[in-house]
Amino acid sequence: MAKTMSCRDVGPDCDFVARGETEAEVMRQVAEHARTAHGIGQVPPELAAKAKAAIRDDDRA
Repeated sequence: MAKTMSCRDVGPDCDFVARGETEAEVMRQVAEHARTAHGIGQVPPELAAKAKAAIRDDDRA
């Protein structure tokens, strides 16, 4: 089942949503988004854990 994670669920007022087939794929998108949109060069472990906890099954699939 596909996975999704909304940036807004992690904290910032941001409409970005990552979607992928696996948690790893979603987390790669999240890391890239954090770098390009929020200026976070390397995602700290506590933020990565918060993002991973926000990943949900994509019920649109």
